[in-house]
Amino acid sequence: MFPRRSLGWPITLGVVMIVLLVMLIIGWVFAAAVAAQTAAYWWVILVVGTTFLGIVLVGVVLYLLISIKEINLNQRQSNFIDSVTHELKSPIASMKLYLQTLTRRQVSEKQQADFYRFMLDDLERLDTLINHMLDAARVEHVNKDDEKEIVDVELARVLQECATAACQRHSVPPETITLDVRPAIVRARAIDVDMIFRNLLDNAIKYGGTPPQVQIEMWPDGRGRVITRVADNGAGIPLQLRRKIFGRFVRLGSELTRAKTGTGLGLFIVRTLVKRLKGKITVQGRGARSGTVFEVELPGDPFEVRTSDASATGAAATGAAGMSQTPASVPGAS
Repeated sequence: MFPRRSLGWPITLGVVMIVLLVMLIIGWVFAAAVAAQTAAYWWVILVVGTTFLGIVLVGVVLYLLISIKEINLNQRQSNFIDSVTHELKSPIASMKLYLQTLTRRQVSEKQQADFYRFMLDDLERLDTLINHMLDAARVEHVNKDDEKEIVDVELARVLQECATAACQRHSVPPETITLDVRPAIVRARAIDVDMIFRNLLDNAIKYGGTPPQVQIEMWPDGRGRVITRVADNGAGIPLQLRRKIFGRFVRLGSELTRAKTGTGLGLFIVRTLVKRLKGKITVQGRGARSGTVFEVELPGDPFEVRTSDASATGAAATGAAGMSQTPASVPGAS
């Protein structure tokens, strides 16, 4: 699913280190014999030997860093496999139990309806997991045809749709997510913008408090950038771990004791897409309040600047203003 790392660089480094070490040993043996006959070459031998030794030490340090990086990646991949195995096994076992009950026992119509609803929820969970993994595989590969899909995306509308979908997906009330947005657009693929905020809102609800409360703020800063802040009321992220959470397969804690489901790919997808759109994402605390704030900065403009039709601008601004400080519930949103 992910591109394999080339072994050429570590192998080349190892071979070069071995060759230098052999040359250093042979050179010093030869130099000792020469120095025994004349002392004129002593400083030359010392400088050359020290240089070779320094190069070998640098190579050893680089090889150590590569080894540590690969060990950490292997640990994250192991956590990822544990997580995906659990995510696949749980809904499959649940659907198997429901189907066995329906085929072997007589159940009431109400129970049948409940079983079908539970099985549909499990299928939705599997579908979400598979789409998540496919998204992670796609974001690293830039396709030239993707540039043809770049359009002006109304960010307020996308945020509203993502909020509504997230509430439905996690079965929480619409008032869980509140929005305070201004009319603005970004130049991007609509699916990329949707993936960014869909993952951020999923995390905000999943790791929020009890009950979760999520606040979305969005405004153009007047300098060709659009700022979006997604704040939750969860436990927060320690300062020393805020840079690490955007890595592939990174999840805090152990998969064997974790209560929340996931694959460790959501924030990796978000960071990759934001970087591709020439934006920036940062993680902040909420001061004295518990929770985390993800701030996404994307190139964009106020909606009025990029719209030539004044009447369309007025309608769009009125619609976006109506969304300000309202729960995430819009009829017909997906």
